[in-house]
Amino acid sequence: MAVNKPSWRTGAGVAGILLLIVLLAVLVASFSGEVGRWPVLLQSLFYLVIGIIWIAPLKPLLRWMETGRFRAG
Repeated sequence: MAVNKPSWRTGAGVAGILLLIVLLAVLVASFSGEVGRWPVLLQSLFYLVIGIIWIAPLKPLLRWMETGRFRAG
């Protein structure tokens, strides 16, 4: 059985995902002082939304890693 050799896109995609996580962590940390002064429920909502938003760019990035195209088709 032949095993497919990973393409360069796999490494680049993993690096992109790690970069995205680091950039978002730095962004969220830079707002932590201000967000820390908000009521607890509003803080929870903020972190919940931010936690979901970072996932949005992953689908096209994962598709590109697999097929070489960002859009389905």
